[in-house]
Order: sequence, then structure tokens, then C-alpha cells
Amino acid sequence: MTAAKAHLDSMRSWWVWGAAVAAYLIAVTQRTSFGVAGLEATERFNATASILATFSVVQLVVYAGLQIPVGILVDRWGPRAMITGGAVLMVVGQGLLAMAESVGAGLVGRFFVGAGDAMTFVSVIRLLPAWFSSYRIPMLTQVTGMIGQLGQLLSLIPFVALLHRWGWSSAYLSLAALSVLAAALGILLVRDRPRAIARPPALATPKSGALLAAAWREPGTRLGFWTHFTTQFTTNVFLLTWGYPFLVSGQGVAPATASLLMSMFVVVAIVFGPLVGAATARYPLRRSTLAFGVIGTIAACWAVVLFWPGGAPLWMLVILVIAIAVGGPASMIGFDFARTFNRPGNIGTATGVVNVGGFLAALITVYVIGLILDLIQRAAGEGAELYTLDAFRWAMSFQFIPMAVGVIGMLLSRRTARARMASNGTIVQPLLVALARRRRQS
Repeated sequence: MTAAKAHLDSMRSWWVWGAAVAAYLIAVTQRTSFGVAGLEATERFNATASILATFSVVQLVVYAGLQIPVGILVDRWGPRAMITGGAVLMVVGQGLLAMAESVGAGLVGRFFVGAGDAMTFVSVIRLLPAWFSSYRIPMLTQVTGMIGQLGQLLSLIPFVALLHRWGWSSAYLSLAALSVLAAALGILLVRDRPRAIARPPALATPKSGALLAAAWREPGTRLGFWTHFTTQFTTNVFLLTWGYPFLVSGQGVAPATASLLMSMFVVVAIVFGPLVGAATARYPLRRSTLAFGVIGTIAACWAVVLFWPGGAPLWMLVILVIAIAVGGPASMIGFDFARTFNRPGNIGTATGVVNVGGFLAALITVYVIGLILDLIQRAAGEGAELYTLDAFRWAMSFQFIPMAVGVIGMLLSRRTARARMASNGTIVQPLLVALARRRRQS
């Protein structure tokens, strides 16, 4: 057994991954903390809907904009430095937000939070090939995302409790302290690779432009980008900004019930993450088909809720939340495309490209929804209620546009990817043809 093989799946591997995932969980807590404080932020900053959306948009712009640079830097500097540096930035960002009393100061804080968050997930995914065997990676990718989503529970339950009991500043300072723990984990436990493994040449002197060009030339990277774009953005829109106001003000759900519905995202990730990971590993040639099924379900559920006469019943809202939440595990399929289509020294860059997708779509959608809500309120006149059901129907319907764009991108990039695979001897038959052939053989 080679030195590289000897260290795969070892106890040290699990320690390194565990520390990195803990840092990612903390990053998700920082990311989602503003979404559950939307009503308090409206009062603290005297903000309109579009200004409130701007907080999330700034964070998402920074996150999405840094994914490619972060991917390149992970390939150059290694995951440990990026995870630790990201945690430090989030300490600064949440500390600034805790003290902020104006919109400008608050936006600066969210800028740093977005930058630190951007450095974390890509780095954790980049660690996996160095420490684990290839057959474990699809499942570990899902479990990484699943554990990370537990950060939503930290923001939904203890953070909201702190916010209501001790106020804005104390609650956000507690989040800053949590990121200090993430930085310590990165320094003490995370390692880029086993000591016996030499640093890969691609990590020593990479050229950023060459890394990015090589990643984008791979059709699997583009397919991963559009898969992530389409499956994940509704989850971000719902969790980061508009889910809670939509449920409480639009659908008339009690705040406690809305919090319970939001917490379902974690439960769904725990249940469906391993299932999606197992399906991805077992049927690698049908990964895009699985993603299309999830996208279709999300679109159908949104259509039912938005066109339901009056407020949708609670059971339908539960189904909607489950469908949206499955988009999180499904978005991890995009990273599996990046891993399998790119050489090891370029996985960080390709992962960064893929991770741009869902956040790019989300930041556009979050802002446009806020803009539509403001336009409707202005048309209704001064003093009109801000978040009405009809206003939300128009605003949330915008989501169908990026869904359509993403599906088109997936279809085009999948065609190119399958042509590349065919040239290498792997023919992917249409699903119905493959199923008919299997029935005949059985």
C-alpha cells in the first residue's frame, strides 16, 4: 500500500474532517443569523424591504464573487489557511454588526461575514480527496452539507432566544465568539494532507488564469455550476431573507410555527442527504436526472402555494418546505460533477466555480423580490401594508425565471458532458431507453 493509500479513511482523517465540518457548521450559523433577525433588523435600521434585502444581497455578492478566487487560493495555499482565515473574518464581521446602528455600518459587517463564509465550504470539500477514498467522497460531501445545515438550528433556536432576551448587540457578539472557536479548530486540528504525502506540484506554483480556464473547459464543471444554480437558490432565498416574512406576514402563520417550519430544513437535510449521496455514488451516470426531479418538484410546489386561493393550508406549506429543503442535498451533486471531471490539483478551483451558481441566482432573486415588494407598496400608497399575500405572490413568482434559466443551462452543458464521455468510451443512454433495456434483460 502506498503512503497516500495508507492514510485514507484513517482515524486522523476523521479528526481533520470533523474539525473542518465544525468550522463549516459555525459558518452556516453566521450566514443564516440575519435571516431570522429580519424583523428586528427592520426596526433597528428603520429599513424598507429593498434595504433589508440589500443586507442579504451584499453578503451573497461577496460570497458568490469570492468563490472562484477562493477556489484558486485553496489550490495554492491549502484548506487549513482558508478555513482559519475565514473564521477570523467572520469574527470581525459579526462584531461590527453587533455595534452597527446604521445601514452602512451593518452592510460592512455583512461584507466581512460573507467573505469569511465564502472561504469555508470550498476548503472543506477540498480536504476530502486528500484524506478519504473515492467511494466515500459522495456520501461525505452530503454529510458535510447535512452537518453544516445544523448551523440553521443554532441561528433559529439559541440565537433567536439570545436576540429576544439580551438584544441585538449581545446576540451578535455571541456569534463572533463562536467564530473564534472555528479559528481555533482550524489552527489546531485541520491539516491539508498527511505528512507523508508530498505537496502536489499543482499546488506549488499554480497560475490563477490557467486553473480557472482549465476548470471551465471541463463540461462537467459547467454542468455542476448550473445544477447548483438551479437546485440551491430557492433554499438560500427562503432561509436567508424571505422565508420567514413570507410565512408570517404573507401566509399568516404564527411566528412559532414559522420557526418550526424553518427548522425542518435541517431535518430534511439529515434524512435526504444520505439518500442523495448514496444514489449519486450508486448511479453516477444519472446524477443530472436526480437533480431534474428535485427541480421539478420544487417548481410544482411553489406553483401550488402561490396560486392557492387565499393562504395555503399548513400541510401544503410543510410539503413546500420539504421540497425546497431537498434542494440543498441535491445541490451537492454539482460538486460531484466538479470532482469527477477535473484533475485533483484543480478540484478547489472547479468547486469554487460550481459554488458560485446557487448564490449568484439567490442574490439576484433576493434583491428582485425586495424590489417587487417595494414597487407594489408604492403603487398601493403610503401607509399600505408592506408584506401582503398578493404582494408575495407576485414577488415570489420571480423564482420561476432563474429556474428556467438554470434548467436550460443544465441541458446544454449535460449534452456537451455526455459527448465528452462518449468520446472516451462511456455512452449514457436516455433514461427511458436504459430502463426499457433493463426490463428486457430481466
